[in-house]
Amino acid sequence: MKLLRVGPTGAERPALLADDGRLLDLSGLTSDIDGAFLAGGGLDRVRAAHALPEITGPVRYGPPVARPRKVVCVGLNYRDHAAESGAEIPDEPVVFMKATNTVIGPDDEVLVPRRSRKTDYEVELAVVIGATARYLEPDQAAGVIAGYAISNDVSEREFQLERGGTWDKGKSCETFNPLGPWFVTADEVGDPQDLGLRLWVDGELRQDGHTKNMIFGVYEIVAYLSQFMVLEPGDVINTGTPAGVALGLGDSAYLRAGMTVEVEIDRLGRQRQTVGQA
Repeated sequence: MKLLRVGPTGAERPALLADDGRLLDLSGLTSDIDGAFLAGGGLDRVRAAHALPEITGPVRYGPPVARPRKVVCVGLNYRDHAAESGAEIPDEPVVFMKATNTVIGPDDEVLVPRRSRKTDYEVELAVVIGATARYLEPDQAAGVIAGYAISNDVSEREFQLERGGTWDKGKSCETFNPLGPWFVTADEVGDPQDLGLRLWVDGELRQDGHTKNMIFGVYEIVAYLSQFMVLEPGDVINTGTPAGVALGLGDSAYLRAGMTVEVEIDRLGRQRQTVGQA
């Protein structure tokens, strides 16, 4: 299933993208697609539903998961990206957090922060957690994953790497996590290590990678994180990006107002953002 939220910012309603391309209204089944929906058997209710009303006309796509409690990220998780960043291959996943209010719709405007010189893009596979998880083994991880989505882990590299402290302040600027257009349930996606990832800036292909090249696979990441924090329904995990980010291409490759970014992952759809100025 492809689940999404449509409508104006702050007033999105839950929806299902049918196989024939129609948008179906889930408001009669749930008030939103959030942690409570996932924890309370919401996916099963949608699967059992019949004759859902159709949503017609143009709509804005919001983030497909409402109000995640956590956005947990893994850095340097592709060998080619670690190399272009000048970093050693990590022995364990590199973990950081993004502010949850960075999450926006897949086609919403991305804002270059004030005083920014190095705003960057990163296509990433996002994991949507569907059940509470503590101290998992990797072979248990699939059981707590509700589905997957596209994430653009936007970053300000000067704030992240040149201003001291941890990475968070280069990762948590407003609009820095477009998510969606939908999240696809895990059963429909299949093997998360069999997905191609691509990103274009103004029509130029910048990133062209594959999840088979992750250093730490999806199930290993979920199990690893559960050793250090309780994962909860609706949490989002960004799993890293392949090579081709502006950090590795030089100053002229960073995002500026007026540019367009397009992001795509096999079986998960496509995003398109216009870049603005904060």
